[in-house]
Amino acid sequence: MSVRRRSAEFVPPLVVILAVFVLWEAGVRVFRIPAFILPGPMVIWRSLLTWRDAIWFNSAQTLYTTLAGFGLAILGGMGLGLAIGYSALVYRALYPLLVGFNSVPKVAIVPVLVIWFGIGTVPAIITAFLISFFPIVVNVATGLATLEPELQDVLRSLGASKREIFQKIGIPRSLPYFFASLKVAATLAFVGAVISETVAANRGIGYLMLSASSRFDVPLVFAGLVVVAVMGVLLFAAFAVIERRLTGWAYRGQAALG
Repeated sequence: MSVRRRSAEFVPPLVVILAVFVLWEAGVRVFRIPAFILPGPMVIWRSLLTWRDAIWFNSAQTLYTTLAGFGLAILGGMGLGLAIGYSALVYRALYPLLVGFNSVPKVAIVPVLVIWFGIGTVPAIITAFLISFFPIVVNVATGLATLEPELQDVLRSLGASKREIFQKIGIPRSLPYFFASLKVAATLAFVGAVISETVAANRGIGYLMLSASSRFDVPLVFAGLVVVAVMGVLLFAAFAVIERRLTGWAYRGQAALG
């Protein structure tokens, strides 16, 4: 991909974001909305500068808990997804349980985690893990399920075992689904970490936002939201780049069909 084409990909979202901020600031000024109800982008920017040390410290904590939980979700989700995709018995045994557990609101689990592990980092890591685990499992299993039965029959007729088909065809086929799930799961991991920090933590962006809201410092609350959004976008973009590097053959195939 040329430099010009790469630059062109970034222009539309940047223009939209800039337009949203301009309209937001104009709306706040025209309608004279108080900062404790809806602060404008300039007020939020000043809050970011004023509280930059606290924001930096708590952002690092949130990023750590998010990446720790997300890393565990990658390991567990990839392993279980491969097991479910490989064995129909494992699929029938575990998939209903996974769907039921995923239906439980994760914010309802945080108090239980606090009872078990106390207030701090561990509940945030586990919450980030739980909320980002299911998409990875489902996408990996779905990627393995896309292997056509006709192709499997042909490979078996050529002497390939089920294990060889799984290793040499199934796993590579599931990679685009796996990386697609990582982009979604990465943002969900931030959601899980911040949820836990707002419920029971003594540091992190969620804790900072909760402390700010308790003293009606709405600009700082919005500053925390902006920081979380930026970190989520950056992590999403990082995995998008990795996805294109490792599964470029899938993108080339889509471009050829297009």
